[in-house]
Amino acid sequence: MNDRPLTLMAVHAHPDDEATGTGGVLACYAAEGIRTVLVTCTDGGCGDGPGGVKPGDPGHDPAAVASMRRQELEESCAILKISHLETLDYADSGMMGWATNDAPGSFWRTPVEEGAARLAELMRRYRPDVVVTYDENGFYGHPDHIQANRITMAALAMTEPTPKVYWTTAPRSKMQQFGETMREFGGDWQEPDADEAAALAEIGLPDEEITTWVDTAAFGGQKFDALAAHASQGENIFFLRMGKERFTELMGVETFVRVQDSTGAAVPENDLFAGLR
Repeated sequence: MNDRPLTLMAVHAHPDDEATGTGGVLACYAAEGIRTVLVTCTDGGCGDGPGGVKPGDPGHDPAAVASMRRQELEESCAILKISHLETLDYADSGMMGWATNDAPGSFWRTPVEEGAARLAELMRRYRPDVVVTYDENGFYGHPDHIQANRITMAALAMTEPTPKVYWTTAPRSKMQQFGETMREFGGDWQEPDADEAAALAEIGLPDEEITTWVDTAAFGGQKFDALAAHASQGENIFFLRMGKERFTELMGVETFVRVQDSTGAAVPENDLFAGLR
């Protein structure tokens, strides 16, 4: 063993994404003394502005929103005890089909090679043992999530092999429970039509295809508080309506699919660092 600490790098699209899918593992591994590095690719400028003003509406100032969200991101990182925050500061592309997808400087419009080169530089600096990002569909089809996957996989190909690489996912067995919980807490969840149902069926994975189940319930309070730190987006963060106890019941296990591995650790596994310590 050398003196370099074990390192987890999570590559996310927007401020607040770090908490939703990986807040538990970031807090858990930080508590174990593992170095945690968060790379946030966009500035979040397509989020809600003060008072809930929506992108494109009068009074929405993307630069002011980005500045506000950077402060919230730093607070979230402090709550999760993240060791290092790196921001690429591409312009938020908005949801698929928005005009902002093709705006100059948007992450979605950025050549993959350019974003990958910048991320590869960070990978060479931190030399992560584990890298986590989204799957090829960005989990639910968000353009910035898809682009985060693309630049991450391209950056990995440019650098020395990383021992373990994961994509975030969700067990499809939990999707019905998720919908029921949303309705219970007043979320905007209607029974999907046939097309919507087909799209939802592509989110996550069958339980048997999930390689890694990490119990992060002990860090549910931290994860909730990290989400709550993104107060400007609270209207869109349904989970905050639950309170910490119910939130931890629903979100206390984080799931991943292992897509690269040099350790030979058996799956299913309950530790992203299985085979590395």
